[in-house]
Amino acid sequence: MSCPLCDDACADADLAPLLIPQLTWLWLALAAVADRRGDETLTAGPAVTVTVPASPAERAAAAGLIGGRPLEPGQRRRVRLEELTAALATRGPSLTPGAIAAHATTRRLAAKARSRAKHTAASDRLRAQLDSAVTGLPHHVRERVGTDTVFSRLHSAGWITRLLNTPDPAALLAQALQVAGSLPPPGRRIDRRTLVPGNPHALDSGALPALVLALTGSSASTVRSSWARLGVDCDDLLGGLIITGITPRGWRIPPGATFTLPPRELAKIAWERPEIPGTWVFVTENPSVLAAASTHALAQDTATTPRVICTAGTPSQLECEAVGALSDAGWHIAVRADFDQAGLAHMRALLAAAPAAVAWRMSAADYLTAVPGGTETLHLQASDAPWDASLVSVMREHSVPVYEEDLLPALLADITVGTPGSSQP
Repeated sequence: MSCPLCDDACADADLAPLLIPQLTWLWLALAAVADRRGDETLTAGPAVTVTVPASPAERAAAAGLIGGRPLEPGQRRRVRLEELTAALATRGPSLTPGAIAAHATTRRLAAKARSRAKHTAASDRLRAQLDSAVTGLPHHVRERVGTDTVFSRLHSAGWITRLLNTPDPAALLAQALQVAGSLPPPGRRIDRRTLVPGNPHALDSGALPALVLALTGSSASTVRSSWARLGVDCDDLLGGLIITGITPRGWRIPPGATFTLPPRELAKIAWERPEIPGTWVFVTENPSVLAAASTHALAQDTATTPRVICTAGTPSQLECEAVGALSDAGWHIAVRADFDQAGLAHMRALLAAAPAAVAWRMSAADYLTAVPGGTETLHLQASDAPWDASLVSVMREHSVPVYEEDLLPALLADITVGTPGSSQP
């Protein structure tokens, strides 16, 4: 059985003369150096400087190990490790200064360095696992994960250490990557309970769902919102559409009130008809637009309630169909989202479900009115914006997203007058 202190460097050695109390000072000094250097053996490297003790017995005991002139009390003396190793060889063929220091202190030396090396090796294995696995993920998932940055991002967030503290880091990472690989492409939705076959509650809580969200860089104010950004629905009671100014048929909502219709209600939605046929409803991606419209209406002390529906991120197919059902009730529909990859996907899904709807301030000209300088990269396909043939090329040229908040004054003006506008000449 291997010696737990020195990996059998003490085998066939006579340690007794070296472990006498009079030599403890020397081994303590060497143990401290071994810990500092991360070197368990101390057979080579820079000489170690020790302070010679005042005790004649301690100086005499070390005289055969530290060569050169006689040791003087309080003297600073350099101990050459190669020479000390050779001196110890007379007591054991594999003895090292570090091995004797470990036995003298009854502990393994350089524990922190060994732990760091073990951590580094385990981290390297996780990095290799990530590098190998992400190449096999679907294209839309690879873009979310960020193949070049995912390891550094996880490391910075503390996830590598957190993984290494789990019973089976490789298995947990593999399972999280498998879940990520099942995420839907932009514009589509999936039930979270189906992402782990045979275990509908696997993503309810714990390390696995948290790691999936970390891998995909999905962070929002709530876990539900984080999943929603990935096109994942959690249940049919929470989430849905945020609404002001329009009501389901038969409902009584206080004028100007904002409320949420959860998926369960949207499944059987029938809208009240507008008082004036052809009245516009404005559909946005971000709650900030709806909130600003309501606040603006209150500030203007107008009797007209803004008619706004907010998808609060990626709309589900059910939500898209509920928006489309507004046409059946006699409403005109204006839809929009952020100028980024996800936003364009939202637009395609909404326009597919509501063919009578119009793209509201989502043209190339609208994009150019608010485009800032930036260095981000937008990964867009030529077919991503079928409502405007010029939009994708313009967005590729500038390669930076434009968010709804960047167009807020124009959006509020349109909502106030009740007609969608555009910068399109």
